[in-house]
Amino acid sequence: MASSIEIMESNLTTSKNQEEKCELKPELDDNGSLKDDGDYPSGEFEFKKPGAWKSFVVKLRMLTVYPLQRVRKGSVLNIKLRGKITDQVKGRFSSGLSLPQICENLIKAAYDPRISGVYLHIETLKCGWAKVEEIRRHILDFRKSGKFVVGYAPVWHEKEYYIGCACEELYAPPSAYFSLYGLTAQASFLGGVLEKVGVEPQVERIGKYKSFGDRITRKNISEENREVLTTLVDNIYGNWVNTVSQSKGKKKEDIESFINEGVYQVEKLKEDGWITDIKYEDEVTSMLKKKLGIAEKKKLPLVAYKKYSKIRKWSLGLTGGKDQIAVIRASGSITRVGGSFFEPSSGIVAEKFIEKIRKVRESKRYKAVIIRIDSPGGDALASDLMWREISLLAESKPVIASMVDVAASGGYYMAMAAQTIISENLTLTGSIGVVSAKFNFGKLYERIGFNKETISKGQFADLYASHRSFRPDEEKLFAESAQNMYKRFRDKAASSRSMSVDKMEETAQGRVWSGSDAASKGLVDAIGGFSRAVAIAKHKAKIPQHKKVNLVEVSKQSLSLPQILFRMMTSATELNQLHDGFTSSGEVQARMDDGIMFQGSEGSSVADPIFSLLKDYLNFV
Repeated sequence: MASSIEIMESNLTTSKNQEEKCELKPELDDNGSLKDDGDYPSGEFEFKKPGAWKSFVVKLRMLTVYPLQRVRKGSVLNIKLRGKITDQVKGRFSSGLSLPQICENLIKAAYDPRISGVYLHIETLKCGWAKVEEIRRHILDFRKSGKFVVGYAPVWHEKEYYIGCACEELYAPPSAYFSLYGLTAQASFLGGVLEKVGVEPQVERIGKYKSFGDRITRKNISEENREVLTTLVDNIYGNWVNTVSQSKGKKKEDIESFINEGVYQVEKLKEDGWITDIKYEDEVTSMLKKKLGIAEKKKLPLVAYKKYSKIRKWSLGLTGGKDQIAVIRASGSITRVGGSFFEPSSGIVAEKFIEKIRKVRESKRYKAVIIRIDSPGGDALASDLMWREISLLAESKPVIASMVDVAASGGYYMAMAAQTIISENLTLTGSIGVVSAKFNFGKLYERIGFNKETISKGQFADLYASHRSFRPDEEKLFAESAQNMYKRFRDKAASSRSMSVDKMEETAQGRVWSGSDAASKGLVDAIGGFSRAVAIAKHKAKIPQHKKVNLVEVSKQSLSLPQILFRMMTSATELNQLHDGFTSSGEVQARMDDGIMFQGSEGSSVADPIFSLLKDYLNFV
């Protein structure tokens, strides 16, 4: 087994049509909504009350739908925001929350005459800040319809309150678990662990902000890594304070003072206006009944998120328009090839993604394409192959890259092929740099009595030998190879973003940026979510903003019945997760460091030395 791992954390950038690119200066209005910056439309939601004829047509359509797609008049849409939220559109047999379906449900409910309001049950979320921003924006958009939004939060922290404060009313039980104490980011280090078990990491780090090298060699945080994490925490914290102060009509100083006070009494939250009142859930339900004029003995007509997801937009008159825009979603770590029939690979599989891109490129019915990217990166070769296909697509159609929680390294590489890149304020992006690492397990092998003999032909055939350190000539080749790789990606990034190499060098160095900072550095063109991506796609395709378009989800998840049954039998075993780590190869990676993936963001490195260690050990026993 080759025990070397070469990690390339890079904003692998792309060349594109320079004429299509224009510099944007995104701004927010007093309510935190996107302004039209003059170059591209903001895509901000405008609620238009249906006229008499349209209302009549909608009622007729509601009579023709299947019984399972019907909703009682006066119903309340009930969405439980809890746990993991993915950017993928869920299939019929899929569980969990889907960001596009949450947002679509809120849009449908705004126009649905049968829906009186929304009741949000908010608990601990496992997603990044960009998804939270998107959900909050759609809650505010829904309120433009004049319908109520009531939130109930028994367990919450800053991220959950960020959504909760967008509600018209927010309630919590007397025993609520909550904390508004500020934000943290953590960086973990394996240097001491590897030293104790007899593993010597040999690392070539290109870029002073490359923290993955620190993770496996150091025992504490470097000043460069501290600088990156401090900046990110400052950006998220500042955005949170600004948004909450606007929402609650408080001064920023008062918000920070409250956080630093260390409040733990729910009564204090009510007293200072952070929540509407202290109520148990049954009391909130009774209040909603009274609001809707429903007798206390009767049941509140709640419509669950999953059921309402089946309501067709057609039945509400929200579809129409002949122009079609393709939406391709790319979420998770990047791999080049898929798994077996019964164990399909999760995340972004390049060969499958490329098939979708080619079909869209060959089709004449799509006027533009939106690629939604939520990825910390992965296989560098796979990233480059996808970049090539996106570049070819961009030569024939407008392509908009819309970043979600994370679009770093290989994820950013994909985005660079698009003509326009947009991100949320707190999207994690960037990371142009290279780290190459080899692990010497010689001392560990001695301790456990393990021996490995190698017969090789060629001066560098044994370059990645796991039982010894580099020879001087091998170390030189290793360093030069990493430096060459970094220069290629840095220069490619500079070319694609119309920057000089020296200017890109300042932005590169392996540094991860928030979306707003990336925009100021020229890595991102505009700030916004999916609605703005649609508006920009229409703009690029010369489709008037007032015209409806048909958004076609090209990457909707679908599993066959045998695959569903197989997953049900194996989903409970942790060995599957370990197996993924044991069978990971030493391929070059374009991946953001795990240490940056804080505040609920996702992703893990296939280059974890612990997995390599366990793999060798399992092979031995």
